[in-house]
Amino acid sequence: MPAAAGKEDRLEPRTEAFYRRAMETLRDARVPYLVGGAYAFAVYTGMARHTKDLDLFVRRADVERALGALAGAGYRTELAFTHWLGKAFSGEDLVDVIFNSSNGVAAVDDEWFVHAGEAAVLGVPVALVPPEEMIWQKALIMERERYDGADVAHLLRSRGAGLDWARLAERFGPNWRVLLSHLILFGFIYPSERAQVPGAVMRDLLGRLQRELGEPPPTERVCQGTLLSLRQYLEDVERHGYEDARLARGYVSEEALARWTAAFTEE
Repeated sequence: MPAAAGKEDRLEPRTEAFYRRAMETLRDARVPYLVGGAYAFAVYTGMARHTKDLDLFVRRADVERALGALAGAGYRTELAFTHWLGKAFSGEDLVDVIFNSSNGVAAVDDEWFVHAGEAAVLGVPVALVPPEEMIWQKALIMERERYDGADVAHLLRSRGAGLDWARLAERFGPNWRVLLSHLILFGFIYPSERAQVPGAVMRDLLGRLQRELGEPPPTERVCQGTLLSLRQYLEDVERHGYEDARLARGYVSEEALARWTAAFTEE
């Protein structure tokens, strides 16, 4: 595994100093956190890219302590959305403090920390979001303006042989069709790398699909597209009588969802 992630020399010195101090602040405050986003992706795939922020993942129970520690270090902080995201600012630079996914599916729990990777990011030794959780999160991002399927494919190509496939499938749970769709596409994208996905995994997921074909469809009219994209399925739940899966499955509260939808659609 590479010792460092990302092309740090592409960062402005003030940005690099902010990111490093943010990580050191949480470490010194004994707030457990994981580095995700572009830095973890670079470690796992070798594909470095510069992004506008640093993604730090914490448990929901620790988000207030994390934001408090960063505020104590002199940064402006806010709990931007109560169901998934806090932020810390230093001028125009930003650190995201993430404790769930925006759709409420991928809450940060103890398993993230048990299976974390390790690396040095900007010279700071850190724990990384596990590749399984990174795939889980990214697989469910299919916005019109952002689709993380290529990231999923690159993670499968680079880390497939070492993934805990049983744990990954368990993470998707009732959303296993999403995992199957990415695995099918992976075989299309990289025909010579299909062996990265164990045959037993494909047989299990295809078996589930085969069994569904013999069952009647559910009677409840739920749109699960909102787990993949907010904007593209709003009409289904607002005008065509479908229940929003985020509410129906208990992923997000009605109040939190209303605030998130308003912010998203006002952009």
